[in-house]
Amino acid sequence: MERRTIGAAALEVGAVGLGCMPMSWAYTTSQQDGEASLRTVHTALDRGMTLLDTADMYGPFTNELLLGRVLRRRRADAFVSTKCGLLVGEQHIVANGRPGYVRRACDASLRRLQTDVIDLYQLHRADPEVPIEETWGAMAELVAAGKVRALGLCAVGARARRRGSRASPYEETIRQLERVQQVFPVSCVQAELSVWSPEALSALLPWCEARGIGFLAAMPLGSGFLTGTLTPGSGFEPDDARARHPRFTAEMMAANQPIVAGLRRVARRHGDATPAQVALAWLLAQGPHVVPVPGTKKERWAAQNAEAARLELTAEDLAEIAGLPPARGSWD
Repeated sequence: MERRTIGAAALEVGAVGLGCMPMSWAYTTSQQDGEASLRTVHTALDRGMTLLDTADMYGPFTNELLLGRVLRRRRADAFVSTKCGLLVGEQHIVANGRPGYVRRACDASLRRLQTDVIDLYQLHRADPEVPIEETWGAMAELVAAGKVRALGLCAVGARARRRGSRASPYEETIRQLERVQQVFPVSCVQAELSVWSPEALSALLPWCEARGIGFLAAMPLGSGFLTGTLTPGSGFEPDDARARHPRFTAEMMAANQPIVAGLRRVARRHGDATPAQVALAWLLAQGPHVVPVPGTKKERWAAQNAEAARLELTAEDLAEIAGLPPARGSWD
């Protein structure tokens, strides 16, 4: 697989990464299979998907433990990205950016992952009770201590929710980035970006590109919708996060079918390509600093996602995708 070099720390990763969250979090827990997930991680590494993206909150903790079982044998094959900053309680998820917590969280992640160093350590959310410079300073100390190679900021879910606002939907994220850059270099930003959620294109992605900062595209397949394998009205299990999202009602899934149809038309021009591969190839075409991180727990989809790195879209393809209707339904 093509490699991409991103960020001031010159991080080298496969052009497509593996999001490990679905193996332990947010999707139907009754269908979790640890052994199948392990096979998926091995398949991804075999195909050159070196970036394994996880977080301590996924599970919580079980996702890192699962990856640790792979890393103890294949550490040299993997680029490990994990996150701190969110605590999972019985009723709520809360941010914690206190320096002492950051140091303890890193040590705990290192133990669970069975590694001596984390390649990319990301702040999952900023803590409104702690100046972000203090949190970032503690994370920078981890780099100095040799426990972490590079730092990133996660902006998933950070889009502005003010109706009618003309400001960049990631304006607060950019302000945070400008503040922490004064403390220690940001190597990567992770935020949602896909054909049906393109908000980051307007300001956040160009901001990163201008500064040589890598961009990890989260939810690049629209939580599965852009694969074309989900049908309106099929429904989700109660513990599947999509069951609570407005875009995954039967009505909105039906209304957004023209987006999938457009991806299918492009895919047909490329032989046996799939809508998912077109959606990932579109992201790769947004710049050499962009690395999509599709999440899956199945070997089949990991292998298919890896093949997207070989798909080169034409100017005609990109123009057709640009002309697709905007997604209907709130995503917040």
